[in-house]
Amino acid sequence: MAEDFGAQARSPQIACLTGLRQSDLVVLVLGTRYGAKQASGLSATHEEYREARGRKPILTFIQQGEAEPDQAALIDEAGAWESGLFRAAFSTPDELRDLVTRALHDYGLAHASAPLDPSALARRAQELLPESGHGRSSGVALHLAVAAGPEATVLRPAELETPTLGEEMEQRALFGNTALFDRRVGTETRLQSGSLICFQERSYNARAEIRLWGTGDVRFILPAREEEERGGMGLPVVIEEAVASRLAAALGYTAWLLNHIDPTERITHVALAAALIGEGAMGWRTRSEHAASPTSGSFDAFGREREREAPVMLAPPHRVRAALSMDARRIVEDLVVLLRRRWKEPGGHDL
Repeated sequence: MAEDFGAQARSPQIACLTGLRQSDLVVLVLGTRYGAKQASGLSATHEEYREARGRKPILTFIQQGEAEPDQAALIDEAGAWESGLFRAAFSTPDELRDLVTRALHDYGLAHASAPLDPSALARRAQELLPESGHGRSSGVALHLAVAAGPEATVLRPAELETPTLGEEMEQRALFGNTALFDRRVGTETRLQSGSLICFQERSYNARAEIRLWGTGDVRFILPAREEEERGGMGLPVVIEEAVASRLAAALGYTAWLLNHIDPTERITHVALAAALIGEGAMGWRTRSEHAASPTSGSFDAFGREREREAPVMLAPPHRVRAALSMDARRIVEDLVVLLRRRWKEPGGHDL
């Protein structure tokens, strides 16, 4: 409670938000009143919810009754969170007490596992990526590894081998909201070295692959250049918007896949590592830059393949699992910036 924070040389707003950031889980109780608006234009509860969303697990409890307009909007906003762990309605304090107690108990049981080791999680994400130069093709591919933690067996070997799992992964990759595969190309699924792989082999050595391990770790290999860009006029380059699109689709697919194989949320955190690996691209451009000068390129990509193919990671590398859905836009933006820096060093010389 805010009353338990004691005297602090900071505003109540900062004290409450700091306490929230230090918490392991957030219980959000929404009544019918919105409360006084702060300088941000939001109530204190709304500010705290925005701070927690995508960063902390949230259990939401909503009081039945006609809510004020601003509070109704907050309830709708909280309800739009597809990755919410729990959402329930209550009428009386006793009912709320029982619901919160049960939800916390269920959450504790679902997450009874080894403690999270952030350093080991980040290291696993990097190790999931192939070494620079391994499996090199004539095209540039986006490699994204998502390590799941705490490290544990989420799928037994028999579950990983179930035919329906591969079929569902294929269907989602081809037809889901986060489709990653080209519907015009054949798709195969097979077990390999203790992992389940869905993949497509396309022209220009542009392999698309989704690999799932029994720990819940996932790795994507996706062509960084779009078909129309490979067949268009001008020098081959990596298009920034295409990379962002691939990353967004991969994060959405990972969120779906983890919910599918681990509905009780034993996996609580993920660490991400990304790299652009391959040859044949003359540099990094936005679509507008490439459209304005399709026959220009840059020397900065040559002679520094190992440097530009080194993996990038967020700081800190790990995120709560819900961030795959709720904070996906910012994760994509930051990964794109980090990858761009690998490819666009100051002092590059245009052709």
